[in-house]
Amino acid sequence: MPVSSIFFIVLAGLMVLAGMFTVAVAEGFFYAWGIMLMGFGLWYGYGIVKRHYDALDRARE
Repeated sequence: MPVSSIFFIVLAGLMVLAGMFTVAVAEGFFYAWGIMLMGFGLWYGYGIVKRHYDALDRARE
């Protein structure tokens, strides 16, 4: 896995962590923003990992 992918996975994890802290202390609009930030971080991190494994599968064929 390239170093840039690892950097972006860490960035996605920090987004999830920031979203979790926001959800823990906020209410109303900021609560929803924290949920969306967590969701985006999970979706983005999953996409990076999926792209890596899809490339491995293409290389194997």
